[in-house]
Amino acid sequence: MNEINELDEIIDIEIYAKEGKEPPFGKKIKYRVRIDDTHYVIDSRNPTGRELLVIAGKTPPEQYRLDQKLRGGLTKKIELDERVNLAQPGVERFMTIPLDATEG
Repeated sequence: MNEINELDEIIDIEIYAKEGKEPPFGKKIKYRVRIDDTHYVIDSRNPTGRELLVIAGKTPPEQYRLDQKLRGGLTKKIELDERVNLAQPGVERFMTIPLDATEG
């Protein structure tokens, strides 16, 4: 996460998804994402699953599963090194699940 200045536009991807709109992208755009019940502002349009888990304080990331909630209620598992396109229409939020020692 980087500092926010007055020239940055912050796009709340959850609002865009619920309205069925495609989020814009550009140099001065930051993305507001919800991971579990907390919102974070990030400057990367294509973070990895690992980066999202670290931003959310879920470390080590290998001990967590990250799921992406899409518009319409669908969910998709995000792998640690998989990139997520936050400007893709329908991306609402993310959920984390602690893994048991026997999983993964």
